[in-house]
Amino acid sequence: MQFQMTRLHHAMVLALPALAALCGAAHAQDKPTASSVPEVVVNARKQTLPGGSALPAQQLSAGKSATGDTAALLADVPGASVNAAGGVSSLPALHGLADDRLRIKVDGMDLIASCPNHMNPALSYISPAQLGSLKVFAGITPVSAGGDSLGGSIVADSRAPEFAAPGQPALNQGEIGASLRSNNKARNLNVSAMHATQDFSLRYDGSIGKADNYTAGATFKSYDFTGRAGHTLARDEVGSTAYSTRNHALSVAFKRDDHLFEARLGAQDVPYQLYPNQRMDMLKNDQRSLNLSYTGQTSWGVLQARAYHETVDHYMDFGADKRYWYGAASGGATSVNSSPCSPISATCAAGMPMYTDGKTTGLSVKGDINLSDRDVLRVGADLQQYTINDWWPPSGGGMWPGTFWNIREGKRNRAGLFGEWEGWLSPAWTTLVGARVERVHMDAGKAEGYSPGTNGMGTMMHYQMRDAAAFNAADRSTNDNNVDLTALARFTASPTQTIEFGFAHKERSPNVYERFPWSTWQMAALMNNFVGDGNGYVGNIRLKPEKANSLSATFDWHAQDERWGFKATPYYTQVTDYIDAVQWNPMTNQRAVTPAARKFSVLKYVNQSARIYGLDLSGQMPLAQNDWGQWGLRGLFSTTRGSNRDTGDGLVNIMPSNARLSLTQQKGGWSNSAELVMVGAKKHVSSMRNEVTTPGYALVNLRASHSWGKVRLDVGVENLFDRFYSLPTGGAYVGQGTTMSNPALPNYPQWGTAVPGMGRTVYVAMNVTF
Repeated sequence: MQFQMTRLHHAMVLALPALAALCGAAHAQDKPTASSVPEVVVNARKQTLPGGSALPAQQLSAGKSATGDTAALLADVPGASVNAAGGVSSLPALHGLADDRLRIKVDGMDLIASCPNHMNPALSYISPAQLGSLKVFAGITPVSAGGDSLGGSIVADSRAPEFAAPGQPALNQGEIGASLRSNNKARNLNVSAMHATQDFSLRYDGSIGKADNYTAGATFKSYDFTGRAGHTLARDEVGSTAYSTRNHALSVAFKRDDHLFEARLGAQDVPYQLYPNQRMDMLKNDQRSLNLSYTGQTSWGVLQARAYHETVDHYMDFGADKRYWYGAASGGATSVNSSPCSPISATCAAGMPMYTDGKTTGLSVKGDINLSDRDVLRVGADLQQYTINDWWPPSGGGMWPGTFWNIREGKRNRAGLFGEWEGWLSPAWTTLVGARVERVHMDAGKAEGYSPGTNGMGTMMHYQMRDAAAFNAADRSTNDNNVDLTALARFTASPTQTIEFGFAHKERSPNVYERFPWSTWQMAALMNNFVGDGNGYVGNIRLKPEKANSLSATFDWHAQDERWGFKATPYYTQVTDYIDAVQWNPMTNQRAVTPAARKFSVLKYVNQSARIYGLDLSGQMPLAQNDWGQWGLRGLFSTTRGSNRDTGDGLVNIMPSNARLSLTQQKGGWSNSAELVMVGAKKHVSSMRNEVTTPGYALVNLRASHSWGKVRLDVGVENLFDRFYSLPTGGAYVGQGTTMSNPALPNYPQWGTAVPGMGRTVYVAMNVTF
């Protein structure tokens, strides 16, 4: 299978010249105008509740030029934020709930991060250049778009297939774009080509991106070593932020009357993506996916079906900015820079290789049944099978002589059924009520440490033997029966005023890395961390599913022609059996009552309870129209507060109050904006995790774009005044030096340093269609 997929990967690359030639040949033909291209999606009744937030096409196009990270595009969505990670793999958050607490669909596929650090989240598999639309349900989510989540849904789709209009010649089109960013020398190239007739469409999309480390607005550390002799970093350089990634997609679509069939092949190759808030780096991530879908219009409504399969081959070790050689033969723990040694032994360790193999197979069916002109019933089913193996081969030092199995033969299989009724009770009232039931089965094979047969290296190996024995003796098979309920209503008080309010009960089962990592040994626990706080984490087989009850309302005032508008969305969520963490003391096998002071530590996942509440504000308005063009103002404000109800502690990675205000100007083909970003100080943190506080800051960004028919130019400056700031949800800086142990000496990453944001950067991008 791997050989076949590799051949497919190369075939997709080789197919590009042929597709480009087809596009070039189109200039010799009478090309149909854009208006002759028909709507791709089969006609269906539009779901009106809740509306969700879709990024406008203009904002999406402008955002693509400024970033290679798809999740970063969510910055313009009220209630959304991102937890910084790798350069193209940020983790999205909605109303304080992030990562696996959200349902994220990419081209209709539910994808799962196959990595103990979640370095390959779902949105990392679609580049900004490939995006056709990005939609967010940040509040109450319909059960048809939810499931196995607490905080909402994100739907990212590639560009829909296009077809030639009846009686028109074949469409042959292409696109090529490139962008450069100054601070980290990021360079991106994207290419697409398409050939389509009235009932057939073939499209290729490809993108590559590469970047060096970025620099902050000022120095933020007092050392420059990396743990590798001869390699140092400037004191304003944020280590382990470089990346290189390649994405390809080939899609084929057929349309016959009211039926649309589509097959999409995807391939991602990441040679490296380094992480400033993780002790390891991604040094390979090969993903392959096959996605088949059908949409059909029938006499009773719309039928949609999808089947997909994904494989992930993932590898981690220490990147260029982190110490690679360990053990007494490499210079010992007190050396600032290690020396190469051989062969691997109890005194010589060559890195710490970590492999993850993940496979996901999914099937979904949904029908929209028109009960009457005023009532729609949606019913459907989802099936997903996920398997994972996570193993660490011996590399010497404490990591030998055997293979450490972090998760062996892990399984997480999910099956769900849902029904949803949407009705128009009167011209003023619209309602939606839905229910979903799901069963999640999880299991894992036996655990095994580096030295399974003897005490080996002494105490630390003894912990491995003890913990593995306890894990293997436990019943690792669990079955969770989860229920989601949603009730929504919208009242249209007038053509300029609407109120939408609702309630949702959502349940989510733990992910494999919350349940199955078994070792309390400090070094092994430090490798299991997907929140980027520098701590180590131990799983808990007995975790219960999280259960959230949410209330939300949206008050919307707007002009009838939508020239101006203002929205306010207060929300409140209470979560029972919230998966948080407590301190773990491996010496006594007991949980400590209070966290260790001012250093990284080892924690264990436990069920507690939590409360999250906040407010989103957003709006836009015209200001003036004069010889300089049309002027407008656009802004948003979000504030979120999250607390552990059992302890009173803060929740980790909650974005502090923040606002974004943009002055816009349009004239002719120009579209320009000046943007002010303001973020408050982060003081309410998780003391149990020793989360670092961050001060508030304000940044100024300038953006401009111009279109000349088929050519679009984007230029901009971000962080115009080169301000230094710390990322509130960027985690702890462990981007260079000795990262495998907790801080003990000056050459270890020290607790207390947050990952800084990027200093001033100038970007330019050009996109040409033909």
